[in-house]
Amino acid sequence: MSGNVPASTRTLRVLTFLATQPGPVPMERIASAVGLPRSSTYHLLKAMIGEGFVVHLPEEKRYGLGVAAFEIGSAYLRHDPLERLARPLLVQLVADVGQTAHLGVLHGRELVYLLKEQPPRPVTLVTDVGVRLPATLTASGRALLAELPAAQVRALFPAPESFVRRTDHGPQTLSQLRRLLADERRQGFAIEESHITPGFASVASVAVDHAGHPVAAISVTFRTESVPPEARPSLARRTKQAADALTRRLHG
Repeated sequence: MSGNVPASTRTLRVLTFLATQPGPVPMERIASAVGLPRSSTYHLLKAMIGEGFVVHLPEEKRYGLGVAAFEIGSAYLRHDPLERLARPLLVQLVADVGQTAHLGVLHGRELVYLLKEQPPRPVTLVTDVGVRLPATLTASGRALLAELPAAQVRALFPAPESFVRRTDHGPQTLSQLRRLLADERRQGFAIEESHITPGFASVASVAVDHAGHPVAAISVTFRTESVPPEARPSLARRTKQAADALTRRLHG
C-alpha cells in the first residue's frame, strides 16, 4: 500500500486513523492501519509531532492527535454552519431563563466565544463574541475539556505554567483540573463561580458530533445574587437541554 503514495496522502491517512480511535495508540497499529513500514511510520510521526498534529506519550509508547489537529477541526466548526444551528437555541434559552447565553469552542488552551444572546436588560460581561478566555476557568471550556481524552488534556496542560489565574479561583495543576473535569463529566455540566469575574457565575454543557467528540458548549452566565444555589441545578438542566438539542441538529 505504501508504493508511490504521496507523503501528503500518508499524513492524511494517519490523521484519519487517529481521529477514529478512542485514545492514543501504539506506532505498530498506526503502521498497520496506513500500510507503512515501521521506519517510515516513525519518520512521518516525528514530522507530524514537530508540526503539532501528533503528540507522543513516551511513558505509554503511544501516539495521539495533537493540538494542531484539534484546532483544524475546531476551525471548521467555528464557521457559519455551527453558528446558524446554535443561534435559535440560544435565543430560546435566553427567553426561557432570562440570562445571557453563549456558544463557545476550544482553541488550544482557550475558550473562544462565537455567539452571545442577551435578555432585554443585559448585564455587562467580558464575554463578547471573539473574546478568548482560559478554558480551565470558564464553564464552557471545562465542559469541553471534560469530554477530551485524558492524554489530550495532558498535552494541552503539560506544566504548572500552562494554567492561568484571573481571580483567586480555578485549578492550578493538572491533578486539580482532572478531578474537577471528572466531577463535571459525571454531573453532565460544568459550573464556575467568580473564576472569570467576581460576582458572576456560569453553567455550561457540551454538544458532540457523530463520533461523540466535543464540538461546542452552550453556557448561561448570571450574577451570583440573581440565581440562588438551589435554583442552579434547574438552570444547568435547561442549559444541557439546549446543548443536547444542538447535538441533534449537528447530527442532521
